[in-house]
Amino acid sequence: MSDKNQSVDPQELNQAEAGQDPAAQTDGAETFAPEEDLVAKLDELQAQVAQYHDELLRARAEVENVRRRSQDDVAKARKFGTESFAESLIPVRDSLEAALAAPEQTLDSWREGVEVTLRQLTNAFERNLLKEVAPEPGEKFDPNMHQAISAVPSEFAEGMVAQRLQKGYTIAERVLRPALVMVSSGSAS
Repeated sequence: MSDKNQSVDPQELNQAEAGQDPAAQTDGAETFAPEEDLVAKLDELQAQVAQYHDELLRARAEVENVRRRSQDDVAKARKFGTESFAESLIPVRDSLEAALAAPEQTLDSWREGVEVTLRQLTNAFERNLLKEVAPEPGEKFDPNMHQAISAVPSEFAEGMVAQRLQKGYTIAERVLRPALVMVSSGSAS
């Protein structure tokens, strides 16, 4: 009667029929080994995803910091970019004020003071890469550096500068103001 009350595991019955000893079976670790491999692989991949997410967040933060620093640099360059030029112009202003403040000057001393002031201004321009564009009559017209006001008949060939009306200026090879010129339309006859 005790045999009937015992329950029989169907897996053990199948193994016994197949000639395998159910007692030789381990605690089931072999049957779950592939699942454990998947769990380990999943944990590994989740750790990689977390690492990549962290790296992405750090990269975004770095890009944002670089962007902010660049904006600050541009703002400072705009604010203080003219500082050097302004420092160069202060002595010129001082000279002009001194010339106006001097009582009873002769024409020669006045002229000498203006020449000294012009030299100071020229030095300030040179230090700050500000250069004149002063085409002479007969030079080739350059639309990048010159602005033609009109075309006039002249002794020069067509497309040449006939007359300069106003000097132009470049700063660090960039046109600040083009030279105003009259361009030759060819022979005056």
